[in-house]
Amino acid sequence: MREPPGRLAPPLDTVVLSRRRCLQRVSATGLLGILGFIGETAYAGGQLEEPLADSVRTALTSAVSNRAPPVPQFSDSDSRRAYQRWSQRMATQLEGLIPERHSRQEFLQTVWYESKRAGLDLALVLGLIQVESHFRKFAVSSVGARGFMQVMPFWVRLIGDGDVSKLFHLQTNLRFGCVILRHYLDREHGDVFMGLGRYNGSRGQAPYPEAVLAARGKWVAA
Repeated sequence: MREPPGRLAPPLDTVVLSRRRCLQRVSATGLLGILGFIGETAYAGGQLEEPLADSVRTALTSAVSNRAPPVPQFSDSDSRRAYQRWSQRMATQLEGLIPERHSRQEFLQTVWYESKRAGLDLALVLGLIQVESHFRKFAVSSVGARGFMQVMPFWVRLIGDGDVSKLFHLQTNLRFGCVILRHYLDREHGDVFMGLGRYNGSRGQAPYPEAVLAARGKWVAA
């Protein structure tokens, strides 16, 4: 039975950037430095392992456990056409990063599905992936984070089946990454700056959130 693309939290059609500093412009020099850094390498995902309440662990385990095929479903033809326009535009932008056409289409379909399922802003998720792994499926950071969204292996032990190798599977990696990001945003009451800091293990520090938000601008659909 296919799972409808539901949400893990109350509807969040557009992520609210609740801190003014998230909206401040990065200086020209700083922005060039950030984007140059993104082009050459990727931030090492360093999420910190924190104790989870039993209720939170249960909810997160349930959130990552369903492996229904990530097939977009639409309530009307306008929504379908909007998805198709988004997919075409993003595919063009990803050509140099994911050269193989089928892999590019599979990635976009899955990132759309998992982002929507978690109630996340698509452009924010794509910006995070650009900064974390530069769209490299098999990226491994210096601290052991894996895949597109640089998920730390301890998450598989906490809320998965313990098989770390699955973090190189497309849907598994995006499912874990989106569920974890949603969890951190909820922990910070929707504060994107602080939620992104938690994701990177640098809560309260500006470089990582600013890099993700700068990258996000590239993936905002027209």
